[in-house]
Amino acid sequence: MTIVDVRTPDPKRFIPGATGDWEVVIGMEVHAQVTSNSKLFSGASTEFGRPQNSNVSLVDAAMPGMLPVINEECVKQAVRTGLGLKAQINHRSVFDRKNYFYPDLPQGYQISQYKDPIVGEGKIVISLGPDRQGQFEDIEIGIERLHLEQDAGKSLHDQHPTMSYVDLNRSGVALMEIVSKPDLRSSDEAKAYLTKLRTILRYLGTCDGNMDEGSMRADVNVSVRKPGGEFGTRCEIKNVNSIRFVGQAIEYEARRQIAILEEGGSIDQETRLFDAAKGETRSMRSKEDAHDYRYFPDPDLLPLEFDNDFVGKLLADLPELPDDKKERFVKDLGLTIYDASVLVSEKAIADYFEKLADGRDAKIAANWVINDLLGALNKASKGIEETPVSPDQLGGIIDLIADGTISGKIAKDLFEIVFNEGGVPSEIVEARGMKQVTDTGAIEKAVDDIIAANPDQVAKVKAKPTLAGWFVGQVMKATGGKANPQAVQALVKAKLGIEE
Repeated sequence: MTIVDVRTPDPKRFIPGATGDWEVVIGMEVHAQVTSNSKLFSGASTEFGRPQNSNVSLVDAAMPGMLPVINEECVKQAVRTGLGLKAQINHRSVFDRKNYFYPDLPQGYQISQYKDPIVGEGKIVISLGPDRQGQFEDIEIGIERLHLEQDAGKSLHDQHPTMSYVDLNRSGVALMEIVSKPDLRSSDEAKAYLTKLRTILRYLGTCDGNMDEGSMRADVNVSVRKPGGEFGTRCEIKNVNSIRFVGQAIEYEARRQIAILEEGGSIDQETRLFDAAKGETRSMRSKEDAHDYRYFPDPDLLPLEFDNDFVGKLLADLPELPDDKKERFVKDLGLTIYDASVLVSEKAIADYFEKLADGRDAKIAANWVINDLLGALNKASKGIEETPVSPDQLGGIIDLIADGTISGKIAKDLFEIVFNEGGVPSEIVEARGMKQVTDTGAIEKAVDDIIAANPDQVAKVKAKPTLAGWFVGQVMKATGGKANPQAVQALVKAKLGIEE
């Protein structure tokens, strides 16, 4: 296979070395567990967290005479994912045996796909930024293929002083291996790619993307070269289970390879592990090539074939994907690219926003979600699924501002009460006397008192009218933030003789 370099060298991504600049080249193989109730070739459950070896059928345990039977839902999920990646759907694909021995692989081979995968070339557009000018950089990353395969079990080495145990709960679970082209040129791009891929999978409902549970993990291929030169020898960093760790692993590995090359050495093609505690990669084994696995078509499984109607029905049922949703938020709702990007980053956030914005000003709704709700959730170490403030409750707060019942400052206090204690916003305002003061007589008295008490500040304002805001702030403070800000501002300017 000829590998074509589609990226023009970009100096801002170069890594400085002792002998000049270097360029890192990255490709990723992401293993995403298919969302399905049962495994790829058996009826055993895929439920996470079950007792060890409780999700195991005779097929998973490779008992003699047991034959695999394809799970149609897993096939549909793979096709849905391919469609979401704007990829070629292959109407005929073949399952192969990938032969290797490992204690947690009872068959002695893995059923995978090699030359004829279910999904061919596609693409993902990642976005970096904003930069100092507020601009975003969109980069298209090629997808080489997506194929279906079964997962292996898990070896447990810390349960006994002299023996290892094997848990076969994951054995036979359906995986989608999504292989990128070597189009990534920095750790930031790699993290953005993995984040975007996970977002797409979650929107589609084909993988939950929970890297901490092992349902999504990445093998990261890293090489370095002089800018624009031939591809270097790659090393594969195996089973990285965090987006942050992916970035750290790439940074370390690129500098390790640069140091070796600058000292006159050469890079060995090998598989490495990332030690998160030390922040470094270390050698695991020499890297295998395809011929080492002795691939051949699995004799127990016929070629997988389906028609245009099968694909068409799946395409018709696809949800709106993040790029399309972001474009709609910008064009139809008038949001900034930044705000739209934040809101579509997780499907649950986008769904929350759309419920909140229904019948309300979208820009105001977006500001409350991004700045107040997500900020409070982050501070409380909670996700959007755990929010104590429903769209109806937050909408109630926004409505109270719109009809003049409360000011923006009071709304912030009200949000904090609802977030921590719950309740109906309008009832809280009534019960706690939080209504905005609109009585101009009361506001005028407060303005007069502040002006009378601060003659020096009055003199400064006469010389520099922009300092009038100090008086507005003092009046708002004196009224506990309950005074109508527009009324306060108008009265302050009138009393001080400042023309509009």
